[in-house]
Amino acid sequence: MRLPLPERSIALNALPALFLACLLALPSGADAAMQPCGSPATALADVRAPGQASAQAGRMVELQAIVTADFSGDEGLRGFFLQTADAQRVHRPGGSEGLFVYAPRTRANVGDMVRVSGKIEEKFGQTQLVLAGSPLVCTQGLSVTPRTLTLPLADESDLAALEGMLVRLPQTLTVSDTHELGRYGTVVLSHGRPIAPTQQALPGPQARQAAADNARNRLLLDDGSTRQFPAVVPYPPPRLSTDHPLRAGDTVTGVQGVLERRHGQWRLQPVRAAGAPLYRRANPRPAAPPRHPATALRVAAFNLQNYFNGDGVGGGLDAPGNRGAQDAAALARQQAKLVAALRALDADVIGLMEVQNNGYGPTGAIRQLAALLGPDWRVADPGTPALGTDAIAVGLLYNARTALPAGRVASTWLGERSRQPLAATFRAAAGGAPVTVVVNHFKSKNCVEAAGAHADQRDGQGCWNPARVQAADTLARWLGTAPTGVADAGVLVIGDLNSYAMEDPLRLLARRGYADMVARFAGPQAYSYVYEAQAGYLDHVLADAAAAAHVVAVHAWHINADEPAAFSYVPVPRANGTPALYAPGPYRSSDHDPLVVDLASSPRAR
Repeated sequence: MRLPLPERSIALNALPALFLACLLALPSGADAAMQPCGSPATALADVRAPGQASAQAGRMVELQAIVTADFSGDEGLRGFFLQTADAQRVHRPGGSEGLFVYAPRTRANVGDMVRVSGKIEEKFGQTQLVLAGSPLVCTQGLSVTPRTLTLPLADESDLAALEGMLVRLPQTLTVSDTHELGRYGTVVLSHGRPIAPTQQALPGPQARQAAADNARNRLLLDDGSTRQFPAVVPYPPPRLSTDHPLRAGDTVTGVQGVLERRHGQWRLQPVRAAGAPLYRRANPRPAAPPRHPATALRVAAFNLQNYFNGDGVGGGLDAPGNRGAQDAAALARQQAKLVAALRALDADVIGLMEVQNNGYGPTGAIRQLAALLGPDWRVADPGTPALGTDAIAVGLLYNARTALPAGRVASTWLGERSRQPLAATFRAAAGGAPVTVVVNHFKSKNCVEAAGAHADQRDGQGCWNPARVQAADTLARWLGTAPTGVADAGVLVIGDLNSYAMEDPLRLLARRGYADMVARFAGPQAYSYVYEAQAGYLDHVLADAAAAAHVVAVHAWHINADEPAAFSYVPVPRANGTPALYAPGPYRSSDHDPLVVDLASSPRAR
């Protein structure tokens, strides 16, 4: 039985009397070896050690504290959290007074003061107690005062001092990443939107400082569960769906939960005692960018996130080198999303990245994609069996009704690690100056095989930066030769350069006369990609002086970077095996947002 109580809520100054009552009446469920309520117990402040393993690790202890959250059950965290009652707090500087109790076969009631016994251990990167026996319920209806936590932090030690404790965040927080929302039910929250360090800061000390600032401005909101691919993703309430998305840039208020460090990340396990958090669609899905009234030619750039069509006739999708759709059903889903996005761009010329490099014949991936767009679409064919030796390549599509090719289609070798660019010159059918469009995809920041100067130099530019610098230098020299044979054409350099705006390759191209049109027209907060909760643009529109004079608008269409990865064409494991979070529209058709640039037939007035 439990102690009879006149009221559900008991003042903390009555706790000594309650301890005495526990001594006189032992509730059921007590372990025979456990001391009664009110007996001397180890303080939670003595279990926790700021920034290091507990001095009590490996020892049996008895604790007496209040249950603040219960996540029991095999699909939960298989335990509950305890916290020292407000009146009993030690308030040791930097020391936490909360703790996770691993109790896979036990449920606990929030508000109960319990006495527990067990062994202290370090598991999943945190200190916890492994429960022995059953909790002894001393009294009910208690509460602890949540500690206030605000972002950005002054130091990570601010979190260590609150580990295992109930906290509230009084701010309006921004959802800065939803990549793992469908898989683990988690989102990254920040105060404002973190920007990729080298998007705005120079590589080196400035970028390192920006990275440190971003690291202090993030907290993972978890769902209190160990499930992967849950049937119901809880954010945004009541559940995530393709017509009820949670996007990076949306906001949330009223966040409260228990803070813990698990699997190497600080995370908040939610409690709803004070009401559910309030989500607001601060970043709703945008319509496709309208054409500027003066537009004569619209050029788009789009990284397709590995569009592979196998052998082009329904086979080969399970080949070892295939990075895209793994079967015909997945390919159909991917094509539906990509075609919806490409058509909505309303472009005349489209530069593509990450297309299977399987030639320009009728079974080639790029040729079949053009066919899906309609009979007016053509492929810029360089007259080679493939474009370099990488599994993926860049490509150029154009609408033959609105964009007229001039000169030849050209390509060149940029270095061992870079994919070959593709250049072609076009005139708007309505008239105007020619423009040479060169689509690129520089070496990624993936560190596989990177060594020496190519390894990550910890300056914010990641691995393979010298390879990208070489590619930029070779590209600029090649473009100076008018490779398409149209000497009077302005030049647009578009594509995924795998470098943010302040990195060496972009600054080299700027010195060679190629200005950043995204920065000029979309401003300092522009982005097309989100990685590790940081927004920026790896996708670029650069223009020489002749082309820049005709640019009247540049947009990033935010259909991908802000959307949960669970909305992609890849089937998410579900109970019935179907991709329940799939819809055929343009949203999450890739992991990069497409860019569009509108050019007028006459130069802009200065």
